[in-house]
Amino acid sequence: MRLRNLNTFVKVARLGSFHAAAQQLHATQPAISARINALETELGTQLFIRDKSGTRLSPRGIQLLPYAEKLLAISQEMKQQVAEENPQKGTLRIGIADTLAHLWLSPLLKHWQEQHPLMSFELISDVTPTLIRQLKEYQMDLALMVADQTHMPELVTEPLCSYPQHWVATPQLLNQNPVSSIEALSLCPILSFPRDTRPWDYLQQLFRPLEEMPIFHTCSSVANLLTLTLQGVGMALLPEPIVRPHLEQGELVEFSPGPQPPELAFCASWRLDDDRILPQLLAKSGREIMSDQS
Repeated sequence: MRLRNLNTFVKVARLGSFHAAAQQLHATQPAISARINALETELGTQLFIRDKSGTRLSPRGIQLLPYAEKLLAISQEMKQQVAEENPQKGTLRIGIADTLAHLWLSPLLKHWQEQHPLMSFELISDVTPTLIRQLKEYQMDLALMVADQTHMPELVTEPLCSYPQHWVATPQLLNQNPVSSIEALSLCPILSFPRDTRPWDYLQQLFRPLEEMPIFHTCSSVANLLTLTLQGVGMALLPEPIVRPHLEQGELVEFSPGPQPPELAFCASWRLDDDRILPQLLAKSGREIMSDQS
């Protein structure tokens, strides 16, 4: 009997809805139905009654619920005890978006080392589309990346943090090219993250109404984008924590060419079929560190 199916049964029972359980478990409704069907087949009985009034437990379902809850509680306690007495060993492959790596890689790795001293961490910094692909293809165990709007039923996704984005340039470049509109901005070189990333997609949407697109210079490294901006190569839309020190020192100037850019949101993601607790623990600690130190 699979614990995942029991957990799904308990979620549906508590929420009274297959749809609500699917949302909470980051799964599709057909996947939830398949798990319940598998459990019903294994037990040889119907667990839910579904009619016009909604979804409710059958008499056998009511009988099963306390046992399922006990089994899940015992399973969780067992995982905690084993983790405490026998620290986990092995290698975990973690992908991290370049902006998060620039801001948080050191405190994250130090914390993970303290919590899991026998684990080795393989850290890969790349753009989000690549991280998603590698996660889906089992080349990665956890990804800390830009939140994607696409529904990915095979992945569990939880929010991490979000940052405002600022248009910035050097004072000299801005004096030479005053910018007060999208049209004026389009006449200047734009420094951007690579195509098919969320920042790139936003810029394409921003400039699409114009007759001609600006010249874009792209780079996957936020540190290199910042350096290019500081050297006056072009104007850039960058996350606020990246540019904050340089705005305070007067090396860069913030300007507004039009609509307020959206915040850049980040998330933690791992595969739905990964039954290990470690990716979830690392994601949780990452969220806490980013929240406490922001």
